[in-house]
Parts: sequence; C-alpha cells; structure tokens
Amino acid sequence: MKFRLLPVIAVSLAAFAASANAEPAAKMAGGMLVNTSGMTLYTFDNDAAGSGKSKCNGPCAALWPPAMAAADAKPEGDMTIITRDDGTKQWAYKGKPVYLYSADKKAGDMTGDKFKDVWHVIK
Repeated sequence: MKFRLLPVIAVSLAAFAASANAEPAAKMAGGMLVNTSGMTLYTFDNDAAGSGKSKCNGPCAALWPPAMAAADAKPEGDMTIITRDDGTKQWAYKGKPVYLYSADKKAGDMTGDKFKDVWHVIK
C-alpha cells in the first residue's frame, strides 16, 4: 500500500506559513488604533475593562459593529479576546471590547469619536 503524504505535508506547510505571516489584529496609524483594513477602532465607556463582556449588543452592535476575532485567534500584546453573549469572539484592547463605527466609510474616518461622550477612538 502506498501513502501519499506529500500533498498533506504541502498543505500543512502552507497553513503554517500563512499563520506565521498573519497580520496583527490592529496597529497604530495616524495616532490611532486601526484594524488591518485601516478602519478606526473605538471603545465604549459602558464596557468595563477586564470584565470579558460587551455591553453593546442588538441595535447597538448594528451601529457599532464589534471588531470580530476568528475562532482560533490568539491574544497579541495589548489585544485580547472576549466571548460575546452569542458565543462569537471579539477583540479587546487593554481589556475593553473594540468596535468599528458603521458611519465610518473609509480608512482614517473617525466620525464616531466622542459620540454621545461614551465612544472614543483608541489612541
């Protein structure tokens, strides 16, 4: 019986290379934290740092979409991961859940900064 391990090894090496070269969850650009697409990231004052919970669900999450993390994502420096009420994963910065703002249309927009004095760009 012959085994065909070469394709399996090639796929495994490709997966390892992709994970080794993965971009970080967020980076500083223009003095603020942005996601890999350059979109501004925000925190919500009603979220308690370190609680592991988001207070922005339902209609709030439609306006302020959570910065979602892949199911197999790993913490990276100040970026950690919380589990949302629905079981999905969300990035957190220094323990506070991180969000996008639906009104921001292009990289660098930060129209949600200081929205109702409870939403803030991460600087």
